Amino acid sequence: MNDLERLLADGADPADAAGAASAANAAGAAADPSAGAAMRRLRAALASRAQEQNLLDVAYRTVDTPVGELLIAATPVGLIRVAYARQDHEAVLAALARDVSPRVLFAPAKLDDAARQFDDYFTRRRRGFDLAVDLQLAGGFRRTVLEHLPDVRYGRTVSYGELAAEVGHPRAARAVGTACATNPLPLVIPCHRVVLSDGSPGAYIGGPEIKRALLDLEHAAAA
Repeated sequence: MNDLERLLADGADPADAAGAASAANAAGAAADPSAGAAMRRLRAALASRAQEQNLLDVAYRTVDTPVGELLIAATPVGLIRVAYARQDHEAVLAALARDVSPRVLFAPAKLDDAARQFDDYFTRRRRGFDLAVDLQLAGGFRRTVLEHLPDVRYGRTVSYGELAAEVGHPRAARAVGTACATNPLPLVIPCHRVVLSDGSPGAYIGGPEIKRALLDLEHAAAA
């Protein structure tokens, strides 16, 4: 029995044990090729124990996609974060622990449906996401913009100014840009469909090349 297994056997708080698991993960996998599989099993056990004890406040996993690895995270309310690799997944997890709850655990099974929907989106079998969302990380005008964005349908784009007008603030194009740039749920809340007034893509939280790839995917599928 290793030290982490002893923590579980001794009834340790799953969140504390999860922290130990994360700290040991990289070193253990490097020292022993079988350690990676054992660590994954242990982390799954931690997630299960945390769920049983109502200690799993934020579950997360990663998803491989054509635009790179995505981090997705959910609370009991719904999906709370989608992050691109360039956003630094470790920093995103630290922010979740700070802003939502320190009880953040790797629990991929909790997010299997979301992962399947991302796969369906990128393989053109899905044009929208049927997922509950948790928007506690957005407030005020930002939240108003995010709640309106799903109305921008697949294959369609709007300018920042047009979207500002649609939410009742025609002079707030810059604030719309800020809301898009800080969107905690890109793809699910499709801020990539908001473009410059001349039709060019403009900036994007995942990078301009990813924004162009997403728009090309949707336009081709919708044609």
